[in-house]
Amino acid sequence: MLISCGCPVAGVWADPMSVTGFAMRAEELGYHGLWAFQRLLAGVDQELAPVYHSVLDPMLALTYAAARTTQIRLGVAVINLPYVSPAYLAKQASTLDVLSGGRFDLGLGTGWSEVEFAATNSDPNPRGRRTEEYLAVLATLFNDKVSAYEGEFYTVPPSSMAPAPVQAGGPPILLGGTAEVALRRAGRLAAGWVSSSRASFEEIARGTQIVRRAAEESGRDPDEVRIVVRGVVRPGLRDDSVPLSGTWEQIKGGAELYAEAGVTELFYDLNWDPNIGSPDADPRAAGERAEEILTALAPNG
Repeated sequence: MLISCGCPVAGVWADPMSVTGFAMRAEELGYHGLWAFQRLLAGVDQELAPVYHSVLDPMLALTYAAARTTQIRLGVAVINLPYVSPAYLAKQASTLDVLSGGRFDLGLGTGWSEVEFAATNSDPNPRGRRTEEYLAVLATLFNDKVSAYEGEFYTVPPSSMAPAPVQAGGPPILLGGTAEVALRRAGRLAAGWVSSSRASFEEIARGTQIVRRAAEESGRDPDEVRIVVRGVVRPGLRDDSVPLSGTWEQIKGGAELYAEAGVTELFYDLNWDPNIGSPDADPRAAGERAEEILTALAPNG
């Protein structure tokens, strides 16, 4: 199982020096990838965790990190596809793939915030058909010399998009979602599945099996399907319901449980630590805590 980490995009540690410094340090320590996430707005009446109250744009943050790194992969988990047209996202994704030398992974979801749906004048429904059309548009823009698409939700007149992504076929696309139909869609159509921050270990283990079974039923090699999990780390007091809690050794042992469940990549996302990813945290203490966790859990450590 590959070990990655979250990119500093939320709260007090999401500043220019943290984004580049953390990315370079993660690369030095042997982390496989650096993952960001998307949050546009926090409604004044929404009850949201601190991590959602101040968030950098993930594509811009990852591009900023790409400029100071050479090997670590760069992923977003996830972009909410109803918010932006597939043509616009294809241009962003292709550009980031070119500028990073082919290191970008694109996670897609359908969103859950009614405030953001209203602000972007978007509708996620019907989620299944919309997602499948979105993937088809990305595929033609990433791969075809002359792209064209005519669907229920999206239209691309005959046209070309250049420069093309560095990675053959375009950046790998992973799908989010927790419903069984969404899990099966990831197994059928995408490079893999990326879990929610709210998913329990049991839900991830179950989801992994559903995704791989759907891949096999559609004629794909289930062992080639990626399972990417956001790991919410809780150093200190051990809680058996939270595999990544307790001492460093207990957290590493919890990571092994994910590997045994079939997860192919686990990323420790420190944005979900309120002492790091909250806008009200102490900046110096947040940076020191992030460095301590990053070093203690390094895959080469």
